[in-house]
Amino acid sequence: MSTVAAPPVTGRVHSWDLSTGVDGPGTRFVLFLSGCPLRCLYCANPDTWHMRDGRTATVDEIMAEIEKYRPFLTASGGGVTLTGGEALLQPAFTGALLRRCKEAGLHTALDTSGFLGARASDALLADTDLVLLDIKSFDIGTYRRLTGGDLAPTLAFATRLNRLGVPLWIRYVLVPGWTDDLTAVDGLAEFVAGLDTVDRVDVLPFHKLGAPKYEALGIPFPLKDTPTPDPALTERVRARFRAHGTAAY
Repeated sequence: MSTVAAPPVTGRVHSWDLSTGVDGPGTRFVLFLSGCPLRCLYCANPDTWHMRDGRTATVDEIMAEIEKYRPFLTASGGGVTLTGGEALLQPAFTGALLRRCKEAGLHTALDTSGFLGARASDALLADTDLVLLDIKSFDIGTYRRLTGGDLAPTLAFATRLNRLGVPLWIRYVLVPGWTDDLTAVDGLAEFVAGLDTVDRVDVLPFHKLGAPKYEALGIPFPLKDTPTPDPALTERVRARFRAHGTAAY
């Protein structure tokens, strides 16, 4: 009796890059998936907002590309990071990629806002060695004005990841006039301190490197007149997290 082969798992992919630093440990193969439900005012990748912004790719195609860089990834203690856009907008594709990377012995990381955390199955998370969780603000009103979405799903996802024992790096973009309120920072620091699996907090200074993309797309950059944070402010915010017992960089 003949069997019909299952169709290949496909997704919409914007681009990929190699990086070191805040995308996880070591040298990383960073895959940018297309599509995002949020519209963060400081977004540096507006060219990934829509599914149409990418191309269709199979898991096999992406794995073949990753394999070209395996020596660099493994020698540095690195691996593969799935980001976007929002990788959990395509949970089947993301889950299949994470599974294949784990089968190949590669460290896996998922960079997400957590807004669609409910779409991540326990199986997907079991194949995820590290979650880079972007918490945009701890103030509900600021979060909605800044992203167009709700904060609650992200906090629920963080709590779930902690319960499952998934290692976490928290990412916090510091935007003057938006996310520099120290009362809100203290609230987030206290919340993060209650999560046993958080390894570190990365306080990332707001930048305008994505501004040319907005110009090319013919859309206004909402924070074009917002200053970047000075080093003293950045250090003050990092100190708030450290005061609650969390390593902050």
